[in-house]
Amino acid sequence: MNQTIEAFLAGEGAVVDVRSPAEFARGHIPGAHSLPLLDDAERAEVGTLYARAGRQAAVLRGLALAGPRLEAMGAALVALADRRPGAPLRLHCWRGGLRSAAAAWLAGTLELPVVVLKGGYKSYRRWVLAQFERPWPLRLLGGRTGTGKTDLLLALRRAGVAVVDLEGLARHRGSSFGGLGMPPQPTTEHYENRIATALVAQQGAQQIWLEAESAQVGRCRIPQGLWRAMKLAPVLEVRRPLEERLRLLVAIYGGHDRGELTEATRRIARRLGPQRTAIALAALERGDLATAVLQMLDYYDRCYEHDLSSHARTAVDLGDRPPGEAAALLLERGLVQPAQAVAGST
Repeated sequence: MNQTIEAFLAGEGAVVDVRSPAEFARGHIPGAHSLPLLDDAERAEVGTLYARAGRQAAVLRGLALAGPRLEAMGAALVALADRRPGAPLRLHCWRGGLRSAAAAWLAGTLELPVVVLKGGYKSYRRWVLAQFERPWPLRLLGGRTGTGKTDLLLALRRAGVAVVDLEGLARHRGSSFGGLGMPPQPTTEHYENRIATALVAQQGAQQIWLEAESAQVGRCRIPQGLWRAMKLAPVLEVRRPLEERLRLLVAIYGGHDRGELTEATRRIARRLGPQRTAIALAALERGDLATAVLQMLDYYDRCYEHDLSSHARTAVDLGDRPPGEAAALLLERGLVQPAQAVAGST
């Protein structure tokens, strides 16, 4: 049975992506299991044959290539179905065509309940991009580098506030140093998929909080529709004393390899200027991270002011309060609303 994207995503069974490994790596439905019917080279071969000799020749070649792995694929489908007994497996390929039909036939032969995504992953991508055009009730948490915005957002989430962690989803802290100690970033396409999933999980909330970011978080670009909405969203600006900012940044980056810190500093040398760069590099060489960070804060502070110059801002001084206490203060003052305070909605 074919399902629309809304019904497909609302299901409970495992999502099984039968596209090639490269297609899956480029982007997939978050939580999906990769079970390719053809590998990357085989998919290219069948596609070329389809263009040159037509559908029938391509189907026959696809059957020849996939045939030897059908037993293993069937066993994998059984194992996935066993995780949610009775819930149909949710299969898809690129357009909802031959590959998903073949996998659905195999599942049916094994007496496994199954549904297929109408239009395949292509229809899912249309759904993803449509989410960024919706009128979400966005609020931005702003603040200069070192004010602990990400930790505060996560504390707010623990306190029941609707939060979308753009840096966490990008696996990057958003500066030249932002990738240190982080796992590899997703592609921009998959970043969009992750953001859409996170947004939809918060629908019904009166406020959805995001960190005020640049358009690019590492190599991941914030989707245009969402970025336009963010530029119009009100900003709650958190402030901390310079000494506290330095302490927080040293705590985050102090354990990283000196060579990695030096390389990240050199990447912004043109923006820092020769004098600040020289002081920062010399400080790193002698292990004085606080002095190195101090040289860079002027540059990052100027970037912050430029990025938020057109936003309406409300400021709150958090002093040296840890994230949990800071989150409680924002809630107590009514600057942030918990998601459960949602008007008897959904």
